[in-house]
Amino acid sequence: MTPSPIVERAGSHSSLAITHIGELVTWDDDQPIRRDAGLVIEDGRVAWVGPSADTPSADDAIDADGRAVVPGFVDSHTHLVFAGDRAEEFAARMAGQRYEAGGIRTTVAATLAASEDELLRLARRRLAEARAQGTTTIEIKSGYGLDVATEERLLRIASELTPETTYLGAHVVPDGWDADAYVDLVTGDMLAACAPHARWVDAFCETGAFDADQTRTVLEAGMAAGLQARVHANQLGFGPGVQVACEVGAAAADHCTYLTDADVAALADSGVVAGLLPGVEFSTRHPYPDARRLLDAGVRIALATDCNPGTSYTSSMPFCIALAVREMGLTPTEALFAATQGGAWSPRRDDVGHLRPGARADLALLDAPSHVHLAYRPGVPLVSRVLVAEV
Repeated sequence: MTPSPIVERAGSHSSLAITHIGELVTWDDDQPIRRDAGLVIEDGRVAWVGPSADTPSADDAIDADGRAVVPGFVDSHTHLVFAGDRAEEFAARMAGQRYEAGGIRTTVAATLAASEDELLRLARRRLAEARAQGTTTIEIKSGYGLDVATEERLLRIASELTPETTYLGAHVVPDGWDADAYVDLVTGDMLAACAPHARWVDAFCETGAFDADQTRTVLEAGMAAGLQARVHANQLGFGPGVQVACEVGAAAADHCTYLTDADVAALADSGVVAGLLPGVEFSTRHPYPDARRLLDAGVRIALATDCNPGTSYTSSMPFCIALAVREMGLTPTEALFAATQGGAWSPRRDDVGHLRPGARADLALLDAPSHVHLAYRPGVPLVSRVLVAEV
């Protein structure tokens, strides 16, 4: 049996040296991947990187014994705060039923019925699960409340777990509401209650959810309230979501499953990150996004889990890396980059997703000699130790 990985705070050591690293992935411009390397952490930050034999002394030390060290994964799209599951819906899809956006309402009902303590307990358990698989930075959305009090509650819970919190009141139109009237609520009282607990504003721009004008209204209201924008875009079919994201200057357009040439060009020209969520395609049997097409056009991409109970109930970034290599046209190195540095681009962070000097000391030690094993050995728990910075 593989032992459970050690998850610890890098700040628990005043200084820590890691030596005999078989492969160290830093994403430094001059030498992004080093062999037989060493790394020193001081006060939760990467202080030194170089040959193992030259590693300065430190208060504590870890001998990597030839294993690989990679930056902690940056999961830039999740929905961790919810109650219940939708296993029956998954089984129905596997039997041939098509996924539609309305399934979200099932999770809304279960979440409304749960207590705040229960929601926090469940979210913490999912976060611990992600941490054990190497995720050190995570984004968490609301969206399973769809009323003022519950959306505010979900964001308060999320803010206890991460600074990357996203207001997603515009997830789906609740039963009994006119869409435009609900958008008025999302951009009015709900936004006022939720903005103090959020960094981001998001909307699900899709048939069955919100159209282009409604999405733009939600994003612009959130931005006026001091939030930054991101968009659920082009998941279920061709649509306007990517174009709206590029028009408003969103940080990311996530899903990007169905893209026209104009969509790809807009992403490349605007610098909006294309967030790719292969766990969704695995769970819904929609076609996988063509990541190679995006990279070849100069689009910046991120990989994320979209951990949610309906369309991607996984917290495993290594699983998503393996899917991206097998199904989306990425090399193992490109997939790891998208899950770390690319993931950091999505929330516009420059302190995570890499291990250059000055970065947060967020990293994963693999029970493998190379990052290639993340895709080469899919489903195997290769993360043996995780450091998360306290800075």
